[in-house]
Amino acid sequence: MAGETERVCPKQSESSPKGLWSSRDFLTFWSGEAFSLFGAQITSLALPLTAILVYDATPRQMGLLSFLQLSPYLFLSLLFGVWVDRSRRKPLMLAANAIRMVLIGAVPLLAALHLLSVEGLLVIACLVGTCSVLFDVSWMSFVPTLVKDRRLYVEANQKLGVTQSTSDVAGPGVAGLVVGWLGPPTALVLDAVSYLASLTSLLMIRTKEPPPGPTGERHLGRELKEGVSWVLGHHLLRPLALLAPFTNFSLTGVSTLFLLYGVREKGLSPQLIGLIYSVSSVGALLGALGSAAIIRRFPTGLIYGVALTGIYTGPLLLIVAGGPRPLMIATFILSLLISYFGSGLSNIVQLTLRQTLTPRSLMGRMNAAFRTLLFGGGALGGLCGGLLGGALGLRGGLVVLVTGSAAMTVPLLLSPVIRLRAMPRPEAESDVAEP
Repeated sequence: MAGETERVCPKQSESSPKGLWSSRDFLTFWSGEAFSLFGAQITSLALPLTAILVYDATPRQMGLLSFLQLSPYLFLSLLFGVWVDRSRRKPLMLAANAIRMVLIGAVPLLAALHLLSVEGLLVIACLVGTCSVLFDVSWMSFVPTLVKDRRLYVEANQKLGVTQSTSDVAGPGVAGLVVGWLGPPTALVLDAVSYLASLTSLLMIRTKEPPPGPTGERHLGRELKEGVSWVLGHHLLRPLALLAPFTNFSLTGVSTLFLLYGVREKGLSPQLIGLIYSVSSVGALLGALGSAAIIRRFPTGLIYGVALTGIYTGPLLLIVAGGPRPLMIATFILSLLISYFGSGLSNIVQLTLRQTLTPRSLMGRMNAAFRTLLFGGGALGGLCGGLLGGALGLRGGLVVLVTGSAAMTVPLLLSPVIRLRAMPRPEAESDVAEP
């Protein structure tokens, strides 16, 4: 088990490694992820708007939709993490994307045949979420296979983070136009096509995955315990894990309730909703683009603390937005921009910390533990957002949600992570305690 004192990476004496622009397989994987992420932006807007505009979903149904999309992370991440550590990751990713392609493509077909209902939409959302768990746990553990040198983890995570943020910027605006033009269900066809592109890119990767290392007799309970014990027993991973669910609780809960609030109380069209999310997502792009330079220049803990403070306090502006319509929209954008900048920056910092602090034999289970906490928090945030909106009204629920989010800055200040001066030394396989 890792020691209790901070261990900072010494300066590398060997020559700097080649950048990832020369890695064909990483670039292939990266391009496939880009197609998939842009397609997913359409689904993230079209699926809830299908529920709202086509099936007149209630706030409780919208909360349930958000919960079912993310609840598989809460219940299945740890099991999938064991599966990923026992298996080669690429076949699992191929299977997950193939199933997601079929499920998303089925929505417009079933809608056209008048065979879809809100209940059917909820089932599909849950199944897509289940496949997303498997893919997410797998790809985070697959990247170290493509990126052999740990010194390139920041570059790899930055490139993937910039792509995520770019899709966040361009995606909602394009999605709003596509949804307004084709209608919410039909627009999902484009996401199904994006999964096909991702499948193709995975098949083009030539890097051979090494087989999972010998682990002796397999035992599900013991393997689950090893992964959870590593995260909760590490003096830096533990505080990251304890704050993780509250971060996604805030992001997802606010997003769920704001979508209803904007459409039903402020009369925003799909195009305006898409515009607000597109412009505000520039914050995530700036956070990801600047992450490598910021990490080199400032203490790691300070970056982490500032980023999470933006996530927790940015939504406060949503409840004070008012006045002329342009001013109100500008305030909505500023609020989400601050939150998304923090999200884009903190994602790179936290993912790099987690990969650096975890041996490869535990990578899948570590990622699974964090996905359970992150998306479990998100699932509960979406559900609570819907329930609060139904019980207190959309504005009242939003006030309670963003005030609680801002209060999370108190435990953030107590985290030992904010006292880190630099990235810690990478953990070796020998640092893993024997069961």
